[in-house]
Amino acid sequence: MSARSTPMTATPRGVLAARCASHRPPTGAPPPRADTPSHASAVGPRSAPPPRTDSPRLLALAARLAAAVDATAREAAVARFWAEVEAVGAPLVEPVDRDPHHRTVTFVWRDADARAVLLCADWSPGPGGAPGRMRRLPGTDVWYLSCHLRADHRGTYRIARYDATDPDPGPTGLAARAVPDPLNPRLIPGRWDARPGSVAELPHAPAPPWAEAPDDVPPGSLRRHRLGSRALAAERDVWVYEPPGPLPEETDVVVLLDGDTWFGRLGFESALDRLIAVGLLPPLLVLAPDSRDRADEATRSREFDGHDAQVAFLATELLPWAAARWPVTYDPVRTVVAGQGLGGVSALYAGYAAPMRFGNVLAQSAALPWHPAGEPEADADPVPWITRRYADGAPRELRLHLDVGLYEGRLLELTRGLRAALRARDYPVTGTEFSGGHDHACWRGALADGLITLLGARPR
Repeated sequence: MSARSTPMTATPRGVLAARCASHRPPTGAPPPRADTPSHASAVGPRSAPPPRTDSPRLLALAARLAAAVDATAREAAVARFWAEVEAVGAPLVEPVDRDPHHRTVTFVWRDADARAVLLCADWSPGPGGAPGRMRRLPGTDVWYLSCHLRADHRGTYRIARYDATDPDPGPTGLAARAVPDPLNPRLIPGRWDARPGSVAELPHAPAPPWAEAPDDVPPGSLRRHRLGSRALAAERDVWVYEPPGPLPEETDVVVLLDGDTWFGRLGFESALDRLIAVGLLPPLLVLAPDSRDRADEATRSREFDGHDAQVAFLATELLPWAAARWPVTYDPVRTVVAGQGLGGVSALYAGYAAPMRFGNVLAQSAALPWHPAGEPEADADPVPWITRRYADGAPRELRLHLDVGLYEGRLLELTRGLRAALRARDYPVTGTEFSGGHDHACWRGALADGLITLLGARPR
């Protein structure tokens, strides 16, 4: 198949500017941090769901309802509560007595007819991350769920409701039913065709590194190309971000997987514009292949992880294709491969299999239980397949940056094991453990931090 490139329409600029405003800079004293950049965790593991608790505001409402002399007084108390929620926005965030590092967070839903209401989030208070069932304040339209979260928490959630005639839709139907919180203005686009999600962002959630940059910075350009691949025996769309102004000789290059999410949905180009404008990142070229073929939604699960065909596409086709069109570097020390989830394992394997092209690996919430057919399951073998590759193979000239959420269950444990195995082999390893789940709301700021760590401060 020929390696042809067809430029497609450029993405409109300024998509992220409004979203940046939703990232409030932290105020007050943050929780204790580990020895990592921003988005780092407080000391100690945390993989269990956040515990439920009681909200002082809901307790006060219940007390007012109990003291009400008639239905009119009860209705007035409920109306006053909803007016307060609309004024401050949801979820409700309240201090915890004698604990400045946590908050009581209450998710609310207004519904007089629902049979059940569920909070859907990767870090849900339900068992094992299952949807958390909201409670109804008797005799009212107030549904609520209160939980105990760290003050630096950030996470996406949606809410699903059922009425008396709704059958149980199962996990797939639940995902299709869940909607953003109408009382929360902070939204994040969903992946591919999914609905947007609402972002719960507590007072000490780390501000992204571009938060202090001005909005009116010079914009780069973003174009989508169609690239033929012999390695994949297919064609792929590739987003290419170019910084504003002329490119320097041997420009740094980032291969960012899931281009259809990062550029097609999240507008990450605006963050790059601002990071480059204030000097936190050098001018760099980003190559971001789509993770799904236009006519095949299973492309990602078939090609990602530890597949040699994908490494061949990235290292021997995509990078040379870019080098023939832009003055990008051939130096692996100034080349990054980055991915999330399944893409995180893909990035780890690309660095392992092609260190002569990728000298930096940025893996976020990597799906470490993945293994090739015939290899032991992760539960049967506590050392994941990709960890064994690094632990047992010849050392590579690589720097690695690993991010994972404190509410990612087994991924948290496995990422800590990978980090320890890498350090035992003297690999330079940085990374963060953020208070959140498997979530682009957490990854987008941490992705920028990781790029700054790997490329931002290096002398040229």
